[in-house]
Amino acid sequence: MIREFLATPGLSTRRRRVAAVAVAGTGLLGASFAAEPDSAEFYRLTLATAATWALGGLPPDTGDNRSRRAILSPILIGGATFTVFYGCALIARRIPLLRKAIASVLRYAEQGPTPRVLVITLANGAAEEIFFRGAVYSVAGRHPIVVSTGIYACATTATRNPALVLASILMGTLFGLQRRATGTIQAPLLTHLTWSTLMLRYLPRLFH
Repeated sequence: MIREFLATPGLSTRRRRVAAVAVAGTGLLGASFAAEPDSAEFYRLTLATAATWALGGLPPDTGDNRSRRAILSPILIGGATFTVFYGCALIARRIPLLRKAIASVLRYAEQGPTPRVLVITLANGAAEEIFFRGAVYSVAGRHPIVVSTGIYACATTATRNPALVLASILMGTLFGLQRRATGTIQAPLLTHLTWSTLMLRYLPRLFH
């Protein structure tokens, strides 16, 4: 289905633009995870990745959904999703392959100043929603959840980390369902930021 999206003859200008941004962002994402944690190169590449996703998804479709429920519910879902991931991490740390994969990601969080790492984490989380649940979802055709999640997962393979790829599939599906249910990126964006903040705050402790 992703191949069909990219190879369809006569792609619209918007689809071509989305495809180009996906390729560029994937390359930058891979390069950022090849850099040393807490290095100037890592921060430059990570911010460049966020900028690519965000600019590629402009203008974001946030709608006019400002009710308390529309804000609180996604935050609660983000917290609940973190709880599930935390429980899975308790099991994963006992499996050598998964423990190694997760620990290799967490070193990027542990080896830099917490405020700086939090900023780039939230910037990338927001930018990913603007692009994948915004631009990609809107041009994906008949199967937007499958296509947007598939492209999200393919981009994440640039990190060469199976734990991140698996998380992208699971969370991408959830974010896609939220986008379909609400019609905007507000819900998946709030859920993503809540989940990312909690993961960054509490998950590293399990892998010391």
